Amino acid sequence: MRILKAFLVVILFTVFNSGYSQKIYTEKDIQIIPKPTQLLIQPGIFEFSKSTKFVATTEFQKEIATALINKFEKAAGWRPEISAANPQSNFIQFKTDQTLNKEAYKLEVNAKSITITAKGNAGFIYGLESVRQLLPTAIESQSVISSAKWLIPNVVITDEPRFQWRGLMLDLSRHFFDKNYVLQTIDRLAMLKMNVLHLHLVDDQGWRMEIKKYPKLTEVGAWRVDQENVAWNARLTTNPDEKGTYGGFLTQEELKEIVKYAANKNIEIIPEIEMPAHVSSAIASYPELACFNQRIGVPSGGLWPITDIYCAGKESTFEFLQNVIDEVVQVFPSKYIHIGGDEATKTNWDKCPNCQKRMKDNGLKNAHELQSYFVKRMEKYILSKGKKIIGWDEILEGGLAPEATVMSWRGTKGGTDAAAQGHDVIMTPESHCYFNFYQGPQNEEPIAFDGYTPLSKVYEFDPVVETMTPEQAKHVLGGQANLWAEHLPNTKESEYMIFPRLAALAEVLWSPKEKRNWNDFTTRLPSLLQRYDYLGINYAKSAYLVTASSSANMGQKQINVMLKNEFPNPDIRYVLGDKSLAGNAIKYTTPIEFKESTILKASLFQNEKLVGKIFTDTIIFHKAFAHKVLYLTPFNQNYKGDGPFGMVNTIRGSKNFHDGQWQAWLVNDMEVLIDFGKEESLEQVTIGTLESQGSGVYFPTQIKVLVSSDGLKYKEVGKLARPYAVNVSSELKDFKIKFEKRNARFVKVIASNLKKSPKGEDSWLFVDEILVN
Repeated sequence: MRILKAFLVVILFTVFNSGYSQKIYTEKDIQIIPKPTQLLIQPGIFEFSKSTKFVATTEFQKEIATALINKFEKAAGWRPEISAANPQSNFIQFKTDQTLNKEAYKLEVNAKSITITAKGNAGFIYGLESVRQLLPTAIESQSVISSAKWLIPNVVITDEPRFQWRGLMLDLSRHFFDKNYVLQTIDRLAMLKMNVLHLHLVDDQGWRMEIKKYPKLTEVGAWRVDQENVAWNARLTTNPDEKGTYGGFLTQEELKEIVKYAANKNIEIIPEIEMPAHVSSAIASYPELACFNQRIGVPSGGLWPITDIYCAGKESTFEFLQNVIDEVVQVFPSKYIHIGGDEATKTNWDKCPNCQKRMKDNGLKNAHELQSYFVKRMEKYILSKGKKIIGWDEILEGGLAPEATVMSWRGTKGGTDAAAQGHDVIMTPESHCYFNFYQGPQNEEPIAFDGYTPLSKVYEFDPVVETMTPEQAKHVLGGQANLWAEHLPNTKESEYMIFPRLAALAEVLWSPKEKRNWNDFTTRLPSLLQRYDYLGINYAKSAYLVTASSSANMGQKQINVMLKNEFPNPDIRYVLGDKSLAGNAIKYTTPIEFKESTILKASLFQNEKLVGKIFTDTIIFHKAFAHKVLYLTPFNQNYKGDGPFGMVNTIRGSKNFHDGQWQAWLVNDMEVLIDFGKEESLEQVTIGTLESQGSGVYFPTQIKVLVSSDGLKYKEVGKLARPYAVNVSSELKDFKIKFEKRNARFVKVIASNLKKSPKGEDSWLFVDEILVN
């Protein structure tokens, strides 16, 4: 009996001092993104310690092991060793299995060891990234966290990607990002099992790759006149004699370093060398590349239409491009070279004698066919270098080059058409994959392109279109996100637009379609965001924001406000007035009704805790609410607002001027008359306006308020002048005109339109509300 008791004591001591007693893992504890193909959880844990060994038999295995070892050194304060042979226990090893697919891996964890089985390096990388995400988020810490337990559950994961192309495009032209940021981005792509980084190296606003045969491409083309204090699309045309000071470029040695670093993370770098359009930087460097040898400056901002393009009629153009390609292929060992091919305005080709001769000599009917000739000729040369071309879906126009791959951005139709013709396709529709679009309410977001692609919409994307046949679907290589950088002057803003949307896309492109579930993804996301916090990544928290939409019931003189959030079944709570959400919040279930002025505050709650930024809206019921409005100058039919009561419905517009609350005038002044039906005591008029100079929207230059008792004789009671001023941001502003209290039935408001922008373009005036008190 004593022996039995002693035996039981030993067992109990062992159990309660092992990892087994500390936690029983369930599938909810496995927070890997992208979600693995197959997952089996088994009892028990593996614990990393000072004595854990990484068994590596190749230099590559040692290199990827070192990446995780370095994390333990920083976060745990000790450094596991690399061993050439397996110890009896407490080790992690790599095993080769040639029967697995290239990027597949199998991860087996038990109490004694961790085994990653793969065909080669790609699988080993992804298996180790899964181990990393099984570890506590503290593994990403840059300083020692002594309280952390470095445990992972015993699991068997069998995993491989759904698509072979899982990419991100970084635009280095519109704003230049240096080598270090590109290397950081590569690390972050590998963490999400992405395998393509597409570098947009050439565009109108900057040439970013050193070409030794043509030094002016970087001496001239990489630099533009600094107009960063002006909104992108409001920047003035650059004088070619004015020296550019804003920009930069990557040397061939830097690019080779990037390529090598990426290869060690199983990431292929795809260079994009635009042609025949988006090349103003090249023409500014070498004017003879254009149809009429025109001298231009490197554009400092938005450019439309793009008429300064390569001359398709000159043999010297093709000689130049072939020489450029010769240097590109020496730097980039990638299977593909992206040649752009988009948004070419061919008006110069229609007038150019050289282009017309080319068309006649080759029996080409129009400029579209000339572009097809251009692309096919360059494809033939690129094929001779052992590469294939990728082009934006415009390369379909006029006939597709024989072995071209199409990157479909204008929706999915271009990709569907190309697949039907037997061409490979990469789907990147702007609706789901353009990360330069807003991801939250514009009032809360940094300035971006006028589109809306929230996290949940990215997750809805699927590269295979339902109408495709199985044979056509085989041509879909995958998809990628595109981050155009017009509005991204620094790396922090670039990160903000990429993360966490890239995590959603990574799961779309890796995980089996039937395994994808938005609800499940949102439960795994917080763990990844904690890792981003440790890593210092400036990710967007937009998905946590509460947004509101309002409707007015003029008959009831009532406003109804609806609250929502991206997450499924969100716990939204709110308070009215100047109360705190902590402890006072009301759970939101149905639209909130308002009949008097108040403050509304709301937020998302999770586990009884407030998360995300607090939404605040001040609802003002003013004297003009629901009264008759006469538009003495009609508003533009493209921006009708909320109809005849749009100016007096108390609902304010947002920075998104397509939100249905704005009324607008193009060139014309606004002249509006409000009829109260009887005399009221009045002393202030407030006009709500918007300025977004990049979109051609400007604040009024002058506002006048006039009042009348009979509607015949008007007296001016206030005037406000505001001269034009440069404004790089999008801004909402209330202009207030206060006057001596008086009785009046009619209020007339005249707001003066700027009429012409500094660029000479017609200007817009936007107004969302006229508040009278």
